[in-house]
Amino acid sequence: MPEKNGLTPRFRTALELAIQLHGYDARKASPVPVLAHLLGVCSLVQHDGGDEDEAIAALLHDALEDKPEAITRQNIEGRFGPRVAAIVSTATDTPAGFAGGPKPPWRARKEAYLCHARTAAPELLRVAVADKVDNLRAILADYRRFGEPFWARFNAGKEDQLWYYRSVADAYCSAGFRGPLLDELVRLVREFEAVAAAP
Repeated sequence: MPEKNGLTPRFRTALELAIQLHGYDARKASPVPVLAHLLGVCSLVQHDGGDEDEAIAALLHDALEDKPEAITRQNIEGRFGPRVAAIVSTATDTPAGFAGGPKPPWRARKEAYLCHARTAAPELLRVAVADKVDNLRAILADYRRFGEPFWARFNAGKEDQLWYYRSVADAYCSAGFRGPLLDELVRLVREFEAVAAAP
């Protein structure tokens, strides 16, 4: 039975799974725990009106990309249902069936994801949009803190990152997603453009 906050024990199970999968991981070349990102995305989703399935998917949205040896889409669907699995898959930029090892090259992976995102069902995109909002907030904060050397953390530099975030905001719009989260992503892209152009 749902609590007053609309959550059931499924959410706690998902949170425990996220801790099990990512609890010892830090974000790319950073001391910030991956869990901080997952909880941040979950918070954005819930503040945007997301339901329990979307909140659960937010906690698990990096699992298929980053822990494919530990969990599959079928595992997620079996534990949390087909809608959660579909939302997680919609937020994932590795190929379907990715089981670990080297990921495809950055640009090819992102271009494939953009094609997928443009045709995704809008009702499956809230978690993906929240993920990009949280990522871009972190990128902007760290870029201001560390300057140009910050880009050495990534597989792609500033111009490529700017291309990707512009493109992904356009892709979500093309898919028909609308709302404050997308507005915030667009605002952050413009801020990134301004910061990147500054001398």
